[in-house]
Amino acid sequence: MEINEILNHVKSVSKKMATSTYNERKQILENIAKLLNEKRQEIIKANKIDVDNAKEMELSSAVIDRLIISDKEIDSMIKAVQEISMQKEVLGDIISGSTRPNGLKIRKVRVPLGVVGIIYESRPNVTIDSAALCIKSGNCAVLRGGKEALNSNIILSEVISEALELAGFSKECVYLIKDVNREIIKEMASAKGLIDVIIPRGGENLINFVTDNAKIPVIMHNKGVCHVYIDETADYQDALSITFNAKVQRPSACNAMETLLIHKNAVDNMLVEIANMLQEVDVDLRGCPEVLKHIDCRPAIEEDYYAEYNDLILAIKVVENIDEAINHINKYGSGHSEAIITKNYYMAEKFLNEVDAAAVYVNASTRFTDGGEFGLGAEIGISTQKLHVRGPMGAEDLTTTKYMVYGSGQLRA
Repeated sequence: MEINEILNHVKSVSKKMATSTYNERKQILENIAKLLNEKRQEIIKANKIDVDNAKEMELSSAVIDRLIISDKEIDSMIKAVQEISMQKEVLGDIISGSTRPNGLKIRKVRVPLGVVGIIYESRPNVTIDSAALCIKSGNCAVLRGGKEALNSNIILSEVISEALELAGFSKECVYLIKDVNREIIKEMASAKGLIDVIIPRGGENLINFVTDNAKIPVIMHNKGVCHVYIDETADYQDALSITFNAKVQRPSACNAMETLLIHKNAVDNMLVEIANMLQEVDVDLRGCPEVLKHIDCRPAIEEDYYAEYNDLILAIKVVENIDEAINHINKYGSGHSEAIITKNYYMAEKFLNEVDAAAVYVNASTRFTDGGEFGLGAEIGISTQKLHVRGPMGAEDLTTTKYMVYGSGQLRA
């Protein structure tokens, strides 16, 4: 089936999804959760093919880590779908309302976007997360995953199709494109009138390709160049534990720390201890000239500060003060997640207000930037741009607004 034919089919069934009830959509999501549990062995078997292929192709450990589906990942998917299904209704919510002097009653109401295109790499759980959030928000979805996760995505899309049909909806409400030809992405990005918004999730090359070819609105899930800044007043144990968690807990994640900034007055107390702690778990450190005076590591170059390593690699830079830290983050960061460790209220508020990012933390790890951790159940992406949303995107973020105006024969003079 040609891509335009597919998109026309999805568009044709989107009206039923957009006008569906809360309970109808809840039933679809309950079906997905149930089928994920029932078909877990089939899912794991299909995923093993992808993982084995990835190892044969010698893909990076970060890619393979994102690719794996075990019972734990299936349990997480089920939990996410169940949480999304139990969330309050997002459609029909009256955001604002007024009655004009002429008697017109104006209501600004939340409605679906329509057809959402999602292009993603590696992570097969995105298939379930995206479908669940689109269904919750009354949208249809066109999914195009990466070739490395094709077998996993196919079995997961079959679960979604069955869940839709069991609830009386067309299986084309969520359509997985199995063709991994890169030209498909270009066609999706230029499908004016058929796809209402497109969301790319993946590496910088994918993001650039989509934005360069897009003729429809794009919501970017860009790279995560995240920082932790240790202020001179930082608690010693907080500095060590947050730094370790932000870098080591899952280095392949987009919310993992890639650069550590440390105030010059905190260096003597903390730098060597932090370096030893990280090097013990094989983190490859890259330091500025001031760092190299205290620890043995590679010298950092300019490109290191822009890099999203997705691996056990960390750049470290000593800064004069919080202003230098903020300026560094706003220059090199990707607008994803940034953290300060401090006991000083003024410094905390300054950091929160002046750092330009989707999520800014005080005394906590950047690893919390996640739809599940933020109470959204899951995320369709972490938007690093400013329109129309920013940060982890849940069901509510997949809606737009409509003005509904009630009159009684009013005419404009």
